[in-house]
Amino acid sequence: MGKKATKATRKFAASGQLKKTIQQRRKHQDIKRKTERRKVGKRGKGGQTNNDDEADDEGEEVGKTNGKFKGMSVDDFLGGGFMDGEDDEDVSAVQNSDDDDDEDDDEEMSDEDGSFASVDDLEDDDEGEAHLLELSKLAEKDPEFYKYLQENDKELLDFNPNRMEQDGSGDEEEEDGESVPILTKSTLQGWQKAILEHRSLRALRKLLIAFRSAAHMNEDNEVLAWSIDSPAVYNKLVTTSLKYTPVVLSHHCPHKTYANGKFKGPTQTPKWKTLQKLILSYFHNAVHILTQLTDNALLILALSETAKLVPYVTSSRKAMKVYLKTCLDLWSSAADDVRIAAFLSVRRLISSTDESLMDLALKNTYLTLVRACKSTSAHTLPSINLMKNSASELYTIDHAIAYQHAFGYIRQLAILLRNSLKVKSKEAYKQVYNWQYVHCVDFWAIVLARACDRQTEAERGSESELRPLIYPLVQVTMGATKLIPNSRSYPYHLHLSRSLLHITQRTNTYVPLAPVLLPMVTSPLISTSSSKSSTLRPLDFETTLRAPQQYLKTRVYAEGLVEEASFLLAEYLASAPVHASVGFPEIVVPILGTVRRATKAAQKGRGKGKEVGVVKALVERVEESAKWVEEKRRGVSFGPEKMSEVERWESGVKIEETPLGKYVRVLRKTREKRRKLVEKAREGEDEILEED
Repeated sequence: MGKKATKATRKFAASGQLKKTIQQRRKHQDIKRKTERRKVGKRGKGGQTNNDDEADDEGEEVGKTNGKFKGMSVDDFLGGGFMDGEDDEDVSAVQNSDDDDDEDDDEEMSDEDGSFASVDDLEDDDEGEAHLLELSKLAEKDPEFYKYLQENDKELLDFNPNRMEQDGSGDEEEEDGESVPILTKSTLQGWQKAILEHRSLRALRKLLIAFRSAAHMNEDNEVLAWSIDSPAVYNKLVTTSLKYTPVVLSHHCPHKTYANGKFKGPTQTPKWKTLQKLILSYFHNAVHILTQLTDNALLILALSETAKLVPYVTSSRKAMKVYLKTCLDLWSSAADDVRIAAFLSVRRLISSTDESLMDLALKNTYLTLVRACKSTSAHTLPSINLMKNSASELYTIDHAIAYQHAFGYIRQLAILLRNSLKVKSKEAYKQVYNWQYVHCVDFWAIVLARACDRQTEAERGSESELRPLIYPLVQVTMGATKLIPNSRSYPYHLHLSRSLLHITQRTNTYVPLAPVLLPMVTSPLISTSSSKSSTLRPLDFETTLRAPQQYLKTRVYAEGLVEEASFLLAEYLASAPVHASVGFPEIVVPILGTVRRATKAAQKGRGKGKEVGVVKALVERVEESAKWVEEKRRGVSFGPEKMSEVERWESGVKIEETPLGKYVRVLRKTREKRRKLVEKAREGEDEILEED
């Protein structure tokens, strides 16, 4: 009779792990046989490896991928939908292809040890280069990496080199065992030591195989090479893989970086052909682990280090799409410091010399922004502003490529507005009267303001390719303010006015903004009905799109509206295209006339003292500035036909020294102080009770 199985054996078989263990043992046996055959083949062919077929297959697959995802034509791009199907076309398509990517990863990693064992053969060619970077010279040649080791790997610098051989032989013994070997700290330190001192590719391969085990350790039906039972070892393995892999690659296969910041991947040398598949597999695992990490510090490290690998994997369009989607997901939903790290990773991807990658990144970045700003509150507004400012930086890297995207999306805004004006239904109004439309207008205003800034264009020596888009964006925005001209829509008008004001201030472009702001200043003053007293708290115009019904005809709403609109009107009149104009006294004549009539009508009523006081203060400052300009231009000897002389005179006007400029500066400081107090109150801090 056979020996009776022990209780532990029966329990192990019942747990379902027996089948998995048998599969692993067969896998190791297959790997061993493949390795032996490769060694025999290598000796029989004079030491030549059999990786050419794999490299050819890889190159053929890359060629097909590049042909499939060539850049779209402008007509196809402009003919797409907006916020319906098109916004999910690229980013969501990546999500739909995740399963395919996982299958590819499984195929690549199923015989990982065997297919990547050829990496070890490269060590024979590197024996003469083994000690190029010794520990004694590391601080001079790579101070950043040495500083990292001092902070995180002090024990590695004092590591006993005799352990490395013991760990290497122990790995093979453990692989032949019945269970998955457990990764220990000493084994990991052995790999670290070999990579640090010799830039060992053999140690890198072992490290990346263990990294895959860390990335998929909690998933079912995964055959892993290592078992990790210690959180400390897990963190050490992840950080070591992320930090050391770019160092080894830059040593063996450096990529080209040009003066303009763009990069080009490494040339197809025999060494790179052997490493390419290993690095692509590691990159997929690194992107996979990005979706699992919850520690912000580790997330930031993973994002910054994977960005360094982008030059090595740009040939795989599928890997780039998955990486872009992962980064954009973090950019739109994580903490602020993680958002910034994700943005830097996307910017690194855009720095590629492949323009189709820039097209893909710009389009998906904009669509992610549109999706994230569907609802706005006091808590989400700072994150949305961060996304708009960072995304605008991407769109100003290459103005010519950005023009195609900006033209298409501004055109879509115009189409939505035209449909709303033609149909004039509640559903049609909602296509324009929403937060997404407001934030899209503001985003393109930020992009154009950044690209067409006077100082930026002076540094470039020419006008930006995006400047022709200022006029259509202003026309679309002005048209949206006329869509629903009632008092409940005034917060919506204020948002659009801020975007137009930003363009005016940064691009030195005159925009007729006064007709939009004056009704919001004068309507509460000329109202025949007295404002109702209310216990409602002041309305937050930054996070309000449409005034609630209970605020209408209340004193708190009238006071807030007049104050906000008067401030924007003061900012507009103090902008360079208006105040620095030689015709400023004539420009403000109709504005002052309208405001004076409104204040005169308001004085006959009651309960409007605060609104009248705010408007009167603005009128006085504008009148003083008009007299200031008249006095300054009194000695002018040229006429309006001499535009060069006019521009020279206007460039010498210092707005901050005018009465209106000083008044606006005081208003800004007051509003900034009040904003900080409100933020403290929202956070529940006690400092709001203290006066500075």
